[in-house]
Amino acid sequence: MYLTKRQREIYNYIRRYLRKYGYAPTLEEIAEAVGISSLSTVHNHLKNMQEKGVIQREWNRGRSIELVGNKVQLQTIELPVLGLVSAGSPIEALEDRQWIQVPQDFCKSGEHFVLRVVGDSMIDEQVRDGDYIIVERRNIAENGEMIVALIDGKEATVKKFYRDSDGRIRLQPANPDAKPIFLDEQRLEIKGVVVGLLRKY
Repeated sequence: MYLTKRQREIYNYIRRYLRKYGYAPTLEEIAEAVGISSLSTVHNHLKNMQEKGVIQREWNRGRSIELVGNKVQLQTIELPVLGLVSAGSPIEALEDRQWIQVPQDFCKSGEHFVLRVVGDSMIDEQVRDGDYIIVERRNIAENGEMIVALIDGKEATVKKFYRDSDGRIRLQPANPDAKPIFLDEQRLEIKGVVVGLLRKY
């Protein structure tokens, strides 16, 4: 059964929540997690998902959502995992070719690839050690975008990109314990912009 993009977000959140806590989230928790302001909208999504047969719910009891079998078919594509990238100090880029299935929604256009993150300097952006980031291959970036870049042609890192007023590039971590990296533009090669995140539990 195919779900809408919003329904897939709700379904995946419920699945993660059940795995973590052993019971279902409330409507309020679902609304906050997927960015819906109206509880009635969440209710309507759950009603439609129940009609599609992917969840069961007792409407007179809280935390009663259950997933039904494995009826959801998420449209995915296969992307190459090109190696590791540091979310701490830059590390040498590694080639460790494998393939991974990712939701097609992450890849709207252009060429994409996947890297596994090492380190926790982007933790405040919810990028954790061991996560897989989905990267759109690009060689330019806008201020504030999270990029994958090579420093001096060999050291790969993932950071927020900023071009400061003095013309230098600032690679900004998202961890108060980590320091930004300042460098001249010619030392930096942008490999792509992060467009998605996968986490294996």
